Amino acid sequence: MNRTNSGIVLLLVFAGGIAGVAQMPSSPPAAVQGIIPSGFGESVDRDVARARAATERFKTAEAASAAGYPRHTDCVQNPPHGAMGFHFQNNGLLDATLEVEKPEVLVYEKRSDGTYKLNGVEYLVPISAWTRDEAPTIMGQKLKRADSLGIWYLHVWIWEPSPSGIFSDWNPRVKCPA
Repeated sequence: MNRTNSGIVLLLVFAGGIAGVAQMPSSPPAAVQGIIPSGFGESVDRDVARARAATERFKTAEAASAAGYPRHTDCVQNPPHGAMGFHFQNNGLLDATLEVEKPEVLVYEKRSDGTYKLNGVEYLVPISAWTRDEAPTIMGQKLKRADSLGIWYLHVWIWEPSPSGIFSDWNPRVKCPA
């Protein structure tokens, strides 16, 4: 085989090896009791794992505030269905773009010692920013429309499992201070 042909063969073998690696399925994310597997499939589980990795640094409310997520609400609850908790919102992320690793809201529960525990995230799109007929989606889920708040929204309980489901509005395990 001459030098040109051997170079072409080597290139084809290399390209085939790269294509084979690119087509290999990724392994499922590590299990997290009550959260992963979500029951919505591996794609959603990978997104949940990505959201958890991206929000790990916001385990404290102080870290969230320092990163542009100041407290936006008091504790939101709906007995007997549970609570959402305190919403810490990054207004700089409020637009028509949704990114798994950049939730617009971090949702916390206030502990008896006064510290906050990160329980989940919420993805928001202002109704005024959304120009399409269909609802925005993330993690394979359509956001819910709240006309009274002027937003599309979706809660995802990525740190505190919700018996009502990972995408439920209310988490019965979350409590507001008395």
